Amino acid sequence: MRKPSAFEMSRRNLLIGTATTVAIGASARAAGAQNSAAGLPLPTNEAPAMATVSFSVNGEARALKLDTRTTLLDALREHLHLTGTKKGCDHGQCGACTVIVGGQRINSCLTLAVMHEGDTVTTIEGLGTPEQMHPMQAAFVKHDGFQCGYCTPGQICSAVSVIQEIKAGIPSHVTGDLNAAPELTNAELRERMSGNICRCGAYSNIAEAITEVAGRPA
Repeated sequence: MRKPSAFEMSRRNLLIGTATTVAIGASARAAGAQNSAAGLPLPTNEAPAMATVSFSVNGEARALKLDTRTTLLDALREHLHLTGTKKGCDHGQCGACTVIVGGQRINSCLTLAVMHEGDTVTTIEGLGTPEQMHPMQAAFVKHDGFQCGYCTPGQICSAVSVIQEIKAGIPSHVTGDLNAAPELTNAELRERMSGNICRCGAYSNIAEAITEVAGRPA
């Protein structure tokens, strides 16, 4: 068997060293972006781009100086300590982070905080309190519309918006007649709430709570 030459060994070591350096650099950059978005210290000396965002959160004027990559979800949880809004998948697929912005529900993990300058944000804490619950919160309690409760804040914020969407005549994917006002049918309810996953499977109880608040017999 031929012994590798000194040149071949040096070339191999160079390639291994280069690949290792690239991998470490990419890992450090990814960790830095993640830490910065969550409000944690950066692992390098690079200073992130900062901006001040002013908005109304649950009826209170707030101003935050944030890394421009900070999501609305992280701004609410890590900077304003409104931990009712949950971080589930962090990819906009589970709905646990749903909040109401300007009267419309959004996934707060998919939007940057700096995009909401001057907006009005309502989280589950702004809908009601244990002493004075929002009608939707009270209905969820009455119909046992939760099990572990982790997805419940997003479910409730979404449910409140669903009723407003139907009242405003906004159609959904299953709306049959676009010239007629949509109604809160079972199909409409399921379609509109499909973006909010309940891992415990309390869907029937959630549907009962929403239909009661909407004014229909459960």
